[in-house]
Amino acid sequence: MRNAFCKKPLWEVNDRLVRVAQGKEPADTVIRHATLVSVTTHELLEDADIAIASGRIAYLGIAGHTAKHCIGEKTVVIDASGLYATPGLIDSHIHIESAMIGPSEYARAVVPHGTTAILADPHEVANVRGLEGVTSMWEDAARTPLKTMLTTPSCVPAVLGVEDTGSSIDAAQVEKTMSWPETYGLGEMMNFPGILNNEPNATNEVRETLKADRRVTGHYSVVESDRGLAAYIAAGISSCHESIGIDDVVAKLRMGMWVQLRYGSAWHNLPVYLPPLLETGIDLRHCLLCSDDNHPNTLVSDGHMDRILREAVRLGCHPITALQMATINCAEYLGIGEDMGSITPGKCADLVLMRDLTNFEAVQVYIDGVLVAQNGKPCFEVEPFAWPDYMTNTMNLGCEISADTFRIPAPANKRADASATCKVRTITVDPGQTITRNTICEAPIVDGSLCADHASDLLKLCVFDRHHGAEGTHAFGFVHGFGIHGALAQTVAHDAHNLLVMGDNDEDMALAARTLVECGGGEVAVADGKVLALVELPICGLMSTLPAEQVAAQVQKVEQAWVQMGNTMPSPFMTMGVMSLACVPELRLTNRGYVNCVTFTMEDLIAE
Repeated sequence: MRNAFCKKPLWEVNDRLVRVAQGKEPADTVIRHATLVSVTTHELLEDADIAIASGRIAYLGIAGHTAKHCIGEKTVVIDASGLYATPGLIDSHIHIESAMIGPSEYARAVVPHGTTAILADPHEVANVRGLEGVTSMWEDAARTPLKTMLTTPSCVPAVLGVEDTGSSIDAAQVEKTMSWPETYGLGEMMNFPGILNNEPNATNEVRETLKADRRVTGHYSVVESDRGLAAYIAAGISSCHESIGIDDVVAKLRMGMWVQLRYGSAWHNLPVYLPPLLETGIDLRHCLLCSDDNHPNTLVSDGHMDRILREAVRLGCHPITALQMATINCAEYLGIGEDMGSITPGKCADLVLMRDLTNFEAVQVYIDGVLVAQNGKPCFEVEPFAWPDYMTNTMNLGCEISADTFRIPAPANKRADASATCKVRTITVDPGQTITRNTICEAPIVDGSLCADHASDLLKLCVFDRHHGAEGTHAFGFVHGFGIHGALAQTVAHDAHNLLVMGDNDEDMALAARTLVECGGGEVAVADGKVLALVELPICGLMSTLPAEQVAAQVQKVEQAWVQMGNTMPSPFMTMGVMSLACVPELRLTNRGYVNCVTFTMEDLIAE
């Protein structure tokens, strides 16, 4: 596969690399006396020299050899004594929009942590503004050195017939994007029922991707490892980040899949399956590390791929093995191993000088041989991006919201009974997990309406279509597990990104919803008639125009508000944001109602 993100293709500069390697022409940069992390041989090579020319590695001084012969009068020489030279880190699956910042700000946040490339699936923006929105994002991304590789969103909407999105993408549009130089594959194919049932559009999206010699990334989130999984892989889907447990991981590896081991802000799957995976002794060459979704305060405070590496080592993984899963394994999966993934002759000079292999602190970061970050700070700046109007005017509810909007009429035969309750279908959540449970709870009835019950942690949930104005619909449900008093609302509501509101009283829920309508979308926490914290996200209701550090500070205030309101789970807005994700088991709520995400049928709110 042609790698459009290299400064220059190898064929264009191979003659110069040959001359530099032999000392016939000086290198641009020589890094001396580093401990080279060889991800090709799982070794640490001490006192290594690295000669760089035309953005690529020309020569390695190892096994007693040096790169002195590559140094000329204008060669920049870097003394890396005491530092480890690792390949640049690659995130194998990420949604930029989850960080609530645009691509250029995302680059500023992650490159100083050693990330040099990401495989990004912009299906959040695509569900709001389609391919036009994707194009805007990559115009912003192109202004930075970060290699932002595109996987065209495959599921817009995520599941057909159960929700209303702001846009759609079909196989014909996927075919068009496969000719774009920034496109490296198809985004996560969440519509596994469509694949298993040979649904024409889902099948044709995969077909057009394979015809273009691109990778099809997956999302197989069911506990099934026989015919369904085999069929899914046989269709041409080659990776998956949505494994539930160790048995799923092993089954996918045995069937030849590349398994992405996830550790994001909210989805802490890595501790669940990495230790038992290591105990099996299975070869990990088909394992990749990914973050999937990160909040901005995670990026600013804890880091990006370096954070995942630290966790992997803490869980017992060998540091070089962990680095392989964040470098060479990713490059080889994408078919660009001849250009990226290792520090070896001919490869792009994407590398990191780290202080150690425990904390993975990046001292210097190079992309295509250019110093792009040093001591935790980016060496590049970008002006604020001029987002087009169609990306900043996306709140179109078409109705006035009041407390009465959230009234849920009780069944007629129970409205007159002051002590009555009603069995209601309820989404039950567990901290740090995307999977929900389909449960039944008792909702109190007050003045003829179904109500939340703070004492039993039963909250109301409502999803409004924010894309289609007066034609839009909304639906009600209940949720258990958040433990809050007050109300929360957000337009970061995967994957349709409609307006999602949750709370224990109608007045606070109405105030939360109106606040987001007025500011163009975002996240808000409300209690006792007061706005406790707000993050304004005017770009598609998903991203801010502010720097990452400022957005992180705002998100931190929202998370503090969650704690003040009674919640204890990590990154709760991310957990709330998947309450309407209609492709992940077991139960979700969209603007059309409850979706059973095992049978992919609609279910009633009343369970009597």
